[in-house]
Amino acid sequence: MTSRRKFIRTAAAASAGLSILPSFNVLSKSPNAQLRIGFIGVGFRGQGHLSRALERNDIEVVAICDIQQRMMDMALTRVRKSGKSRPKVILEGPYGYKKLLDNKDIDAVIISTPWEWHARMCLDAMNAGKYVGCEVNTGATIEECWELVRTSERTGMPMMMLENVCYRRDVMAVLNMVRQNIFGELIHLQGGYQHDLRGVKFNDGKDPLGPGAEFGEKAFSEAQWRTQHSVHRNGDLYPSHGIGPIAMMLNINRGNRFTRLSSYATKARGLHNYVVKTGGENHPNAKVNFKLGDVVTTMIQTSNEETVLLQHDTNLPRPYSLGFRVQGTNGIWMDVNKSIYIEGQGKEHGEWEDAKPWLEKYDHPLWKKYASDAAGAGHGGMDWFVFNAFVEAAKQRVQTPQDVYDAVTWSAISPLSEASIANGGAAMEFPDFTSGKWMYRKNDFAISDSY
Repeated sequence: MTSRRKFIRTAAAASAGLSILPSFNVLSKSPNAQLRIGFIGVGFRGQGHLSRALERNDIEVVAICDIQQRMMDMALTRVRKSGKSRPKVILEGPYGYKKLLDNKDIDAVIISTPWEWHARMCLDAMNAGKYVGCEVNTGATIEECWELVRTSERTGMPMMMLENVCYRRDVMAVLNMVRQNIFGELIHLQGGYQHDLRGVKFNDGKDPLGPGAEFGEKAFSEAQWRTQHSVHRNGDLYPSHGIGPIAMMLNINRGNRFTRLSSYATKARGLHNYVVKTGGENHPNAKVNFKLGDVVTTMIQTSNEETVLLQHDTNLPRPYSLGFRVQGTNGIWMDVNKSIYIEGQGKEHGEWEDAKPWLEKYDHPLWKKYASDAAGAGHGGMDWFVFNAFVEAAKQRVQTPQDVYDAVTWSAISPLSEASIANGGAAMEFPDFTSGKWMYRKNDFAISDSY
């Protein structure tokens, strides 16, 4: 009986490690190989990734697909200034991306399109045998999340949600501290997306028209599509910036998992007030009934009995903060006041101290090695790290450090929170997208020398 149990455990662990690795030879490409990439969507976020690609000598930009001539022209200007060869251009409507996926010369794709397109594009890309790097979020429904998992497992193609905050310098230093047991046993963590996006959800200064109250077809960039989600949905619509780093600290899908979730939303006032302020009381959009609560609060329980608090707060005037808090049996770090307290070290009597010396002392090895490479990249350099992680994995034909299980687990918070709010804050059971493999998987995020 003992031998049989040992065999089952060993077999389960082996299958967990191989479940979504590529079916081809993982050594078929060397770290010095060229990666051929296609870009699906080159709005401002997509152009940021394009810039990272054009800076590198190990990437060939094979094709670019978009639906707007204006954004394509901006992207091609970047290519021309880089001195690289002009890629194939696809401007053939919403489904033109399928023509890009038919190109056998493309190894990997970067998807930076409106949220509602992410799942179908990821599915089509994996079915076409491409490595997938997708902007946040991925699945908009639990059904889409499951389909993404099954497709990745069936095709053997990795899918990485390009969650850059996992690579933020202070966050990685704190991850390093967590792994060295500085905080002791973790008890409670907090994070979120707390960012005044009113100017992004309507015409803003990036548009020649200047600030305004328009969204939809009359607007520009994200305001063309993102604001519609605030009209029709009420939940945590953008959880990954907060939950990604927290999940890595808590070993989610790697010895731990989320088990249930409960969410509440406040009333909605911020977007209406912004329309009136910028467009006047008689503006047509002043009559729009925005469904998204101004502050959405979500509480998550884990199998290891930690709790996680997330907040989505994008419609009110406020400074930017992701609101991180990491608290364990030995102490606490808080992002908002950039402070730390470790019992028995530093200041006593429960006094906060400046976290900066601690973050410098425990600076993550990846930042120590690659800070100069990341200098000048978007979002304080973390855009370089997340893009590099995807590229290095795809070049070497190995699993991406943030995998499909992470992508759907973080994304699932949106539909689960919507369902909870709609049911008066009812607890929602969290799906186990790993189908039990979380019990055997190890957390190797940010362990590799390159990612």
